[in-house]
Amino acid sequence: MKNDFRKMEDEMDRLATNMAVITDFSARISATLQDRHERITKLAGVHALLRKLQFLFELPSRLTKCVELGAYGQAVRYQGRARAVLQQYQHLPSFRAIQDDCQVITARLAQQLRQRFREGGSGAPEQAECVELLLALGEPAEELCEEFLAHARGRLEEELRSLEAELGPSPPAPDVLEFTDHGGSGFVGGLCQVAAAYQELFAAQGPAGAEKLAAFARELGSRYFALVERRLAQEQGGGDNSLLVRALDRFHRRLRAPGALLAAAGLAEAATDIVERVARERLGHHLQGLQAAFLGSLTDVRQALAAPRIAGKEGPGLAELLANVASSILSHIKASLASVHLFTAKEVSFSNKPYFRGEFCSQGVRESLIVGFIRSMCQTAQSFCDSPGEKGGATPPALLLLLSRLCLDYETATISYILTLTDEQFLVQDQSPVTPVSTLCAEARETARRLLTHYVKVQGLVISQMLRKSVETRDWLSTLEPRNVRAVMKRVVEDTTAIDVQVGLLYEEGVRKAQSSDSSKRTFSVYSSSRQQGRYAPSYTPSAPMDTNLLSNIQKLFSERIDVFSPVEFNKVSVLTGIIKISLKTLLECVRLRTFGRFGLQQVQVDCHFLQLYLWRFVADEELVHLLLDEVVASAALRCPDPVPMEPSVVEVICERG
Repeated sequence: MKNDFRKMEDEMDRLATNMAVITDFSARISATLQDRHERITKLAGVHALLRKLQFLFELPSRLTKCVELGAYGQAVRYQGRARAVLQQYQHLPSFRAIQDDCQVITARLAQQLRQRFREGGSGAPEQAECVELLLALGEPAEELCEEFLAHARGRLEEELRSLEAELGPSPPAPDVLEFTDHGGSGFVGGLCQVAAAYQELFAAQGPAGAEKLAAFARELGSRYFALVERRLAQEQGGGDNSLLVRALDRFHRRLRAPGALLAAAGLAEAATDIVERVARERLGHHLQGLQAAFLGSLTDVRQALAAPRIAGKEGPGLAELLANVASSILSHIKASLASVHLFTAKEVSFSNKPYFRGEFCSQGVRESLIVGFIRSMCQTAQSFCDSPGEKGGATPPALLLLLSRLCLDYETATISYILTLTDEQFLVQDQSPVTPVSTLCAEARETARRLLTHYVKVQGLVISQMLRKSVETRDWLSTLEPRNVRAVMKRVVEDTTAIDVQVGLLYEEGVRKAQSSDSSKRTFSVYSSSRQQGRYAPSYTPSAPMDTNLLSNIQKLFSERIDVFSPVEFNKVSVLTGIIKISLKTLLECVRLRTFGRFGLQQVQVDCHFLQLYLWRFVADEELVHLLLDEVVASAALRCPDPVPMEPSVVEVICERG
């Protein structure tokens, strides 16, 4: 290692000696060339100056050539390079001549640029380039600003006219997605180019220039929005929202860029307002669709109820019709919820706006659409409860019964299910008050009660009309001795049985009081109570009419008052009880308006016994039927000059034979 290091030291010493020699030679060479270097530097400076002078002397010809070739940008750059020098040395005659020639050429250049700019055949970038060159040539910025906006207005108005032509009667308008794409790429894209070029070219204009641009964009933007709204209005008849939402999404996205460039113009806010209005209109359209579907279902029910009578064959039962109506309405509600849910999808650009995260879900979908439809359905159902002679007079009683059960089912389960489904799909972030489920359920229950009460009145009226005509059209003074039950009484029993079957298809049985064992064996005397019959009948004589009236009035004091139009409960027994009360009360009032002979009274006795044989099983309390029929027979006896009752055994034989 010592030997190696000694050798290295020797080499380093020789290297140092050589470097010293080289340095000495370099110093002697620099000293020798010093004078020549200074002369070369001076010559280089003179050469550069000559080149500049040559450029200046050649400038007019260069500018002329550039103008002839259409290289306007190069000409403006040449002019910009020489402007300061010519301005500085314009007192020298040679430079003054060059400056004058350049000004003439520059004026011609500016004229050609203005001509090109005014022709407007080129696009926005070329127009902006012309303005930029004119500004570089020292043209007035205010004047160029006005001309720039005027030319931009012409191009954008051409786009608007093109869009308006698509809305004409012919040719057919393109679909809404294609329309918004055309408007976005044409008008909105052009507006963005104009705004960007304006802000780059006329930044020196300050707030006044910015306000001028904002007013320009606001005016043309409002015309564009009007065309878009006209096209969107043509989509309100469709049931599918998917294409419409995609079109609104693209429309909204396209206006983000000009909205950012022109915040003062309020374009983004106006676009959002349009989207919100369309969403509200779609909610209204879906509400109308649900209402139409409900009315269509009711029409189908009417046709199904009428079809068996027309064709002479059995149609679907009430339970099946009710299930069909309920499932149809529910499916339409679910379809409407799915359709309007597209407005809140995450991939949609406007779904994160406050309106669609709050008010649209709570006040729009839940309140306006769902709650509004349920209330509309209840109001439509209640409209069938109008007085006879109006809409209610032509309503099939079975439809009233079906609607009452439908509203009752909504009260018990469906309303809660629908609103829960709505709240789960539309996560409401709005604190606005909404309709409680209990309120809607109470409204539906009240509607069901009114419908069922009206059903009882309508059916009671039908039977009452038969009884009234049977009493009013008969001569009770000269009638023959009864041998049969009158046909109308058989018809009353048949119709009541049919009503019992009909109501039983939709409502539960209900609760009856315990029945007595002799309900079907009882016969009627001329007095108003079976319990008093045996007590007073033996002492009855035709010569004592005041006693008969007295007995009847005493009995009324102690008998229970019958409320004919008492509230109807949601069960079969309550419904039939209400119908029978109305029918028998009508029979009683009609009897009070007639005068009866002996055989007329006996016919009433036979008819009432026949009704008692069958009607007691339909009511909640058989005593009610007994009391009403007692009053009918007693009233007939009071209006009979010769009240001789028929033997109970004979009455029973006639009724059994009938």
